[in-house]
Amino acid sequence: MCKDEIFRVIQKNIITVLPHITQDVITPDKELKDLGANSIDRSEIILKTLEDLNLKIPLTKIVKFKNIGALSEFIAHEK
Repeated sequence: MCKDEIFRVIQKNIITVLPHITQDVITPDKELKDLGANSIDRSEIILKTLEDLNLKIPLTKIVKFKNIGALSEFIAHEK
C-alpha cells in the first residue's frame, strides 16, 4: 500500500473522529492538532488507522511524526 492510500485511510479516520473537519482541509502538511485533535483524538485516529491497515506499530514510534504526510510515509515503509 502506498503512502497516498495510507493518507486516505488516515483522512477517513480523521473525519470519523472529528466530524466537523472536511476532507479538503486535511493535507499532508497538517498536524492532527492543527485540525483540533486533542491527545485522545490523535490516539484514536492512529489506532483506527493501524487497525484498518492490520498493523501493530508501537505508538511510541508514531508520536514523533509532526504531520500527516510524514506519518503516512512512515506507515508505508512499515507495511
